[in-house]
Amino acid sequence: MIQFERETWSDLEAAVHREWLETNGLGGFASSTIIGLNTRRYHGLLVAATKPPVGRLVLLSKLEETLFIDGRPFDLSANRYPGLIHPQGFHYLKQFRLDPFPVFTYEVEGIELEKSVFMIYGENSTVIHYTLGKNNRPDIPQNLRLELRPLLAFRDYHGTTRENGAMNPAVQERDGLASVTPYHGLPTLHLAHNAIELQETGDWYGDVEYDAERERGLDFSEDLFNPFVLCFNLRLRGQASMIASTEQRDVAQAVEYGRAEITRRRKAFMASPIRDSFAQSLTAASDQYLVSRGDEKTVIAGYHWFGDWGRDTMIALPGLTLPTGKYDVARSILRTFAKHVDQGMLPNRFPDAGETPEYNTVDAVLWFFEAARAYLAYTGDEEFVGDELYPVFTDIISWHARGTRYGIKVDDSGLLGSGELGVQLTWMDAKVGDWVVTPRRGKPVEIQALWYNALCIMEDLANRFSDQAAGKRYCHMAAAAHLSFNRLFWNEDLRYLHDVVNGGPPDTSIRPNQIFAVSLPHSMLPWDRARRVVEKVGEHLLTPFGLRSLAPNDRKYRGCYTGGPTERDGAYHQGTVWPWLLGPFITAYVKVNGRSEEARRQAQTWLSPLESHLSEAGLGHISEIFEGDAPHRPCGCIAQAWSVAEILRAYCEDVRGLRPNGRPSGRPTQSKNRPVAQGLPPLESLHRHRR
Repeated sequence: MIQFERETWSDLEAAVHREWLETNGLGGFASSTIIGLNTRRYHGLLVAATKPPVGRLVLLSKLEETLFIDGRPFDLSANRYPGLIHPQGFHYLKQFRLDPFPVFTYEVEGIELEKSVFMIYGENSTVIHYTLGKNNRPDIPQNLRLELRPLLAFRDYHGTTRENGAMNPAVQERDGLASVTPYHGLPTLHLAHNAIELQETGDWYGDVEYDAERERGLDFSEDLFNPFVLCFNLRLRGQASMIASTEQRDVAQAVEYGRAEITRRRKAFMASPIRDSFAQSLTAASDQYLVSRGDEKTVIAGYHWFGDWGRDTMIALPGLTLPTGKYDVARSILRTFAKHVDQGMLPNRFPDAGETPEYNTVDAVLWFFEAARAYLAYTGDEEFVGDELYPVFTDIISWHARGTRYGIKVDDSGLLGSGELGVQLTWMDAKVGDWVVTPRRGKPVEIQALWYNALCIMEDLANRFSDQAAGKRYCHMAAAAHLSFNRLFWNEDLRYLHDVVNGGPPDTSIRPNQIFAVSLPHSMLPWDRARRVVEKVGEHLLTPFGLRSLAPNDRKYRGCYTGGPTERDGAYHQGTVWPWLLGPFITAYVKVNGRSEEARRQAQTWLSPLESHLSEAGLGHISEIFEGDAPHRPCGCIAQAWSVAEILRAYCEDVRGLRPNGRPSGRPTQSKNRPVAQGLPPLESLHRHRR
C-alpha cells in the first residue's frame, strides 16, 4: 500500500507530480493527481477506449464535489485557472492511499468522508464511491449533504475542447440513471447514481489549465461542460455512489463491483513469483499493461498516451507474463502479432484511430523471436510454437534475406543492413518534422545482436521440428554474421563496440545499444570483449534509474528533458535515462560475472532506487524516462510497460535466480562452424555464447 499524509501536499509541487492510474484491461483508464487537481489533458475519471485498446476519449474529466454541513458549503475539489487554484479542497484532504485503488480521506469540521475510485475490469466504467467515516465533532449535524457536478470533456484524449454551440445539453433521466450524448457520433455517457435529486444546470467551466501540458509546450487550457448537479443525503444513507460508464449500470452493484475488483487484484498481486514488496508491486503493475485487442491480448506501451507498439510489446512480453505465469496471455499476444506480420515485418504501432498498422521498424520483428524463445523456455509449448509461429518465423527470415521495406536486407557480410533517408527504424526513433534525430542508417549494433540471436533461435527450432536442412542454413547464416560482427564492430583501441557501421567511418558514440550484444541469450562476443562492453556501459551510462542513451562527454549529449516537442524530442535519445535498459544491463553484468552471489547483490543494489521510485511519480509504476543529469527528474509517461517488465524480469531471473527449468532454447549441440568462446563459464543451458 502506498500512502501519503497532509504534509505531502503542503508542498503543492510535490503533490501534483504524484499521479494515480486506474485501468480497465481495454486500454481505457482513469487518472489524476493525489490531490485531485488535473494537470494533464489526459487526466480524467473516464477515459474510454472506444476501439479497444485505442480510440480513447476523455468523457468524464472530473467531479466538482461540495460537502454541505448544516447548509455551509465546503468544496473538496481543485482546479487550475489562470493565475490561481480554485477551489483548494486538498486543504481538507487528510490522507491518500492506494489500497488497492485510490482512496481519499477528507476531514471537514471533524467529519471524515472517504472516496474511492476504481474501474470495472473489461468495461469502460468507473465507480466513484463516498462513505462517511469518523465523526470527531461533539454534535451530529442535522443536515449533511454532498453535491456532485460532473464536468464533461467528450474529446480525443490528445486534444482539448472549448465552449461551443454544438454541445447537446439534454439529459435523459430515469430512476437512478442520467444519460448524456453531447455530440452526435460519440458514445452516450451513463451516470448511474443513488442521489435524491438531480438538477439540470448547463454550465461551462472555462479556462481550466493543465500545468504538465504547459511545461510540454502543448495546448494546456480547455472548457468543461456541467450538465447537472446530483444531490446526496449523507445523513440519511451515510454513503453516495456513482458509476460513469458507456453502458447502463445499476448503482446498487457499486459495492459488489468493488469487492470483485479487490479479489481480481489480489489474484494478480499473488501471481508474483517472489513474496517481497518490490516484486509484488511490479507484478501488480504489470497486469495494467495487458489489454484486449479483439479476442486476443496485446500490451499498452505506456500510460497515458501510448497505444500497443510492436517493439514495446515484444520487449515487455517476457517480463509482463512469464515470471508471473500468465502463459495464456503471452501466447495470445504472440498470436495477435503473428497475424499482423507483413513482408517479414511486425507493426511498429496500431494507430489510435484504428487504421492500417504502421510497418516502420527494423527491430520489432527481431524481438518477436526473443519473446517466443522466452515463452518456449518457460512453457515448453512446442505445439503452439511449431504450428503457429515457426512458419511465420521462416517467412520472416526469407524476407530479410531477399530484402523488405526501407532497405532492410542481409548483405554479403551476413549482417542486416537497414535505413532510408528520413526514416527512423530503431528504438531510438525520435523525429521532428523531417529531422530524424538519431537516424542510425546502415548496421546498428543491437540489430546485429538481435539478428544473430534470431538465427540461433531458428536453428534450434528447426532442429526441434526435424527441419534439418533449414537448421544447417540458419547455422551457416549465424556463422557468417558472427565472423563479420567481431571484425567490423569491435573497436580495439577504445575496447567497446561501435554503435553503427555504415560503410564509412563507424559511429563510435558510447550508447547503450551495445549491451544487447552481451545480454541476449545468444552472444557473438568472446568473454573478454563482453566484460569490456559491460564495464564501458557501466562507466559512462549507468545512473540510479537506468542507462543514459548517450555518454555525457559526447558533444551531442542533452542532460535535460524540457521545453516543447522539438526540444524534448531532440533530447529523447541524446542522454535521457531509460529504466528499461537497466534490465539487459543487469542480465549482462550478472552473466559476465558468472552469476555469482556478489554480482547478484550488486544488481539488487542498482535496483533499489527504482523501488523507491514506485511512490514518486506514477504511483506503483516506473516512468518512461528520467533526465540524464542528476537528480534525474522522471519524465515522459508516468507508467511504461517495458520499464516495469524489464525490471521485473531482471529482478526475478538475474537477481533472484528464478530462471525457467524447461528444455533449453539454445541449440542442443555445439556447431563445428561456431565454436564456444573460450573462457566462458557454463552459466546456464539457456544462454549459449559463441566466439
